[in-house]
Amino acid sequence: MTAIVEQKGTGRRMSGEPGRASDEQLLLAYRETGDRQSFSQLVHRYERELYSYLRRYLGNAEMAEDAFQRTFLQVHLKCGQFLEGRRFRPWLYAIATNQAIDLQRRSRRHRLVSLDTSGRDSDAGHLGSLVDLLESREQSPLARVQREEQRLKVRRTVEELPEKLRAAVALVYYQGLKYREAADVLGIPVGTVKSRLHSALLELNQAWERADTEQN
Repeated sequence: MTAIVEQKGTGRRMSGEPGRASDEQLLLAYRETGDRQSFSQLVHRYERELYSYLRRYLGNAEMAEDAFQRTFLQVHLKCGQFLEGRRFRPWLYAIATNQAIDLQRRSRRHRLVSLDTSGRDSDAGHLGSLVDLLESREQSPLARVQREEQRLKVRRTVEELPEKLRAAVALVYYQGLKYREAADVLGIPVGTVKSRLHSALLELNQAWERADTEQN
């Protein structure tokens, strides 16, 4: 596996640069010619972004590193299945999510990382006040303590969500994928992504209310 994916460095994915090969072009070049440089460029473009996603999804650095390596091993093995005209990023995230789920099941850990950092885009705004708790800008010591307690509460309730709901939350809220991209990753219609996010919000709110009731 380490022969396929080099040790991660400091590269990051960029787009929109004149004359820069697209992700899709690099993958097709690797598939057609076996050009290792094309493959390495893909790894470097996504190493920070994808590792960060896996780290948040799995809640464990070692597992995230393993999932990252396994993901690009699968890219190597499955590049022949990539259809021209398809976007690389959702395809990559689909592979990464499957690898993360497989590792979770094998390790019997069902953990999702802290919400301290988020990759939310405008599509995720409907998640509402529950997740907005994490974005308070109050700076008093008491506010910071209360905010940390809120983070821990939300983290515990997210960890208890069914796997399908957690995956939707991770892709749209944590990683900032658009509905269509998340739908491509999960292999479901856009409407199903929205309904899963809605169901996740309902379950989180119910769990939050139960926790408050128990405390009182």
